[in-house]
Parts: sequence; structure tokens; C-alpha cells
Amino acid sequence: MTRESAAEFEPQQQWAISELLPHGGRMRLLTDLLDSDPEGVTALVCIQAQDLFFDPALGSAGGVGAWVGIEYMAQAVAAWAGLQARASGGAPKIGLLLGSRKYRCERACFELGDRLEVRVRREFQADNGLGQFACEILIGGHCVAGAVLTVFAPPDPEQFLREQGTSA
Repeated sequence: MTRESAAEFEPQQQWAISELLPHGGRMRLLTDLLDSDPEGVTALVCIQAQDLFFDPALGSAGGVGAWVGIEYMAQAVAAWAGLQARASGGAPKIGLLLGSRKYRCERACFELGDRLEVRVRREFQADNGLGQFACEILIGGHCVAGAVLTVFAPPDPEQFLREQGTSA
């Protein structure tokens, strides 16, 4: 989606996070969508003991390693893309995280009970599906992590993966 078509974006309804992400089951790491606009979203992650990457040995009462923050950011980008697809009558499609730049996190882990606000803002998106997003994770209004993600959303993900010798 180009910036011009995104400027026309107006969500027609509030979507559940499960309706915006191609991820299913325990691999869906986001809890909820808090806010959105044509250029980005804010998603919520509530750290719970049943989370896929929860480790009871981390933090004072268990937690999720800070490295998972990149996946939280990537899923927030996917939620943004899913929202764009839903707004135009489509369904969420898989995308690829190509890389991250300058990931930094002030914490070793996100602790049990933490409520993370994951904010992503589109910086660039080409017609070929290549995009870049500025991302941050806040806890209690304080930024604890940040990165710039480069992503790729092929027009036909299944065909792209077949051509790469992989299946979806």
C-alpha cells in the first residue's frame, strides 16, 4: 500500500487482534490492538505465565527474554498490514521480517504482569512490498526498547515461498 492509498484509510470497525494477524495459537503474541492510524498501530502485550516464550527463571517471578521484543514489534507491523488488508476488503497475509537495526532494550526481560505497549510507525513502503518501520516498546509510558524493522510483504506469499523452495 502506498502512502497515497493509506491516506484514504479509515477503519470501518474495531478488529480483534486474531482477525488481523496470520499467526495462530500460542504463536500469536499480541494481546490486543489499542490504537491505529494510516501510518502505524499501538498493540498491547500482557506478559503471562502461559506465554510461549515465558521462562520462570527470568526476572523476580518469571518473564520473557528481551530478545522476544523484536517479534512483538514484527507482529505489530503484521497487525498494521492486516488492518490495511481488512480496510480494503481483504484478509491478512504472511509477511517476512528481513532484519532489524539498532535493537536496544533497557531490560534483560519483560516480567510477569508487565503491560507492553508496542508502537510501530511506517517510515517507508515501496510498491514491491518492501517496508521499514520505526518501533518501540513502552511500559508505563517509558520507552524500554526500540528498533527499526525491515519487512517484506510479497503480493502472493504462497507463490513467493514456493519459488524459494519453501511452503507456507
